[in-house]
Amino acid sequence: MNKTGTLGTWQGAGLLATTLLGTSVFILPQMTIDIAGQHAIWAWSLLTLSILPIALIFARLCAKYPHAGGPANFVELAFGKVKGQALGLSFLLVVPIGAPAALIMTYQFVDGLMMFNENIALLIQYGFIFSIYLLNIRGVSLAASIQLLLTLLIVIVVVALLLRYFMSFDAASHQSILHIQSHIEDKTVLSILPAAGLAFWSFLGIEAMAHLSTEFKNPKKNMTPAIIIATIVVGLIYVACTFLITHVPTSSNLAIVEVFNTLMGSGGHIIIGILGIAGGLATVNVYTASCCKLMQSLSNQKLLLSAYSRQNSNGVANVALKHLTMIMLVVLTVSHIFSLDLEILVGLCNGVFVLIYAVSMISAIKLLPRKYLSLIVVGLAVCIVLAVSLAWKMIYALLLLMMLLPIVKAKYVKHLSHESAQ
Repeated sequence: MNKTGTLGTWQGAGLLATTLLGTSVFILPQMTIDIAGQHAIWAWSLLTLSILPIALIFARLCAKYPHAGGPANFVELAFGKVKGQALGLSFLLVVPIGAPAALIMTYQFVDGLMMFNENIALLIQYGFIFSIYLLNIRGVSLAASIQLLLTLLIVIVVVALLLRYFMSFDAASHQSILHIQSHIEDKTVLSILPAAGLAFWSFLGIEAMAHLSTEFKNPKKNMTPAIIIATIVVGLIYVACTFLITHVPTSSNLAIVEVFNTLMGSGGHIIIGILGIAGGLATVNVYTASCCKLMQSLSNQKLLLSAYSRQNSNGVANVALKHLTMIMLVVLTVSHIFSLDLEILVGLCNGVFVLIYAVSMISAIKLLPRKYLSLIVVGLAVCIVLAVSLAWKMIYALLLLMMLLPIVKAKYVKHLSHESAQ
């Protein structure tokens, strides 16, 4: 059963913003500071400016070619079915890396509220996945409304912290009445590049909106403002969080909690904890919805099981959702057993998405009018710089695509032979 889209501009902006903020808004700034020190603010600022051309090109592609296949559909339209389907499968196969990384980040906020042993921690993360399943089975419209509210709450908290920080200064002495001083280790300017490569995780989600473009009431009208508004708001929030952590002394593993307590007195574990958990679940929720849409699209193209194309009354491919949920449970268990390193997981995941973004930019050269060419070139250049910053972590993405292309081609040739025989 097909449904008419229900998302408007602000719902779409809230959905994307919470996805981008999600797991990492209160964690990733701290990780980039560990890499680049005070220069982390420049890493975030430059990355936000650099990502805007990519966001705009994605928005124009989504508006012109709304399709559940997302970037895979763009590549298929530009370069053929085999390359498009291979890219689509690359997106699906990044789930084994992205899901555990996102849930590991999310669980850090539970640790901030209450410490549990490892086995209980795993059970709580299973609970996260079950709640995501329940939310997705109802469709994306309910999640979008909830996530718009969550985005507003995160913005309010970060703005309140910034105001409290600047109110702490004495105008005469230009000193903080809280005796706040810089406490960050000096790093070389060159550290901006690897910090930006890690920070790219925060902007994973723009491509996910492409899979949900058919959920908008009017993709041509709503997609561009939704994506641009969300990208700008998110970039400013990350810069603000990085500024706060670099200017308020902390010794905590979850620095933003200590920043909150220093500036506001107390309550950081509860407020930041709740927002962090909700934001993390929101991110995984959107990726789950996007993957289901892509599985449905690839099923319609006979590349995946035909059962994945069936929808429930809410327009959700429920068999795809069930199977995806089971895969996430298995991967989470494996990552728990082997204690996979978070930074490596994030880097490998980023590599796949840099490749997806780069190939989407190349597709846009053929699919969009010439007036967008300069933006496309800038977007592609940003992808190349990010790929360089990720270094060896790009190997997984390249090997994945090289492995998938001949497999998809063989299946496509077999399908054509079968059709001609009939």
